[in-house]
Amino acid sequence: MGKVNKPKFGVFKNVTYAIEGAKTVLKSEKSFKTQLLVIALIGIALIFINISTVTKLVLFFSTWLILVAEAFNSAIERVVDLVTQDYHQLAKEAKDIGSFGVLLAFIVIATIWGVALYIEFR
Repeated sequence: MGKVNKPKFGVFKNVTYAIEGAKTVLKSEKSFKTQLLVIALIGIALIFINISTVTKLVLFFSTWLILVAEAFNSAIERVVDLVTQDYHQLAKEAKDIGSFGVLLAFIVIATIWGVALYIEFR
């Protein structure tokens, strides 16, 4: 029987696993890298917008939700691809639902931005 995929847990180990995950997603996921670049540009642009510091922080950190969703979506895609490379309706649905999660994150971010900027500039 093959090696059981059961990692050891501990704070240091968990951080190490997270760093490995970050390396993997940064190396292999073009959409993640693009979104990270856009977030960096947004962060720079927010410096020059005349709104409160608290609003700037809320806006900046809300954009990170898209990275969270994209990371989960990438994980789902990898697991599906591990299970089957063949077309299967459930595999398609799993990937579509992961993509929907990214879309929902974008809608939440857009709503946060809309409300925050409305409050700032009304």
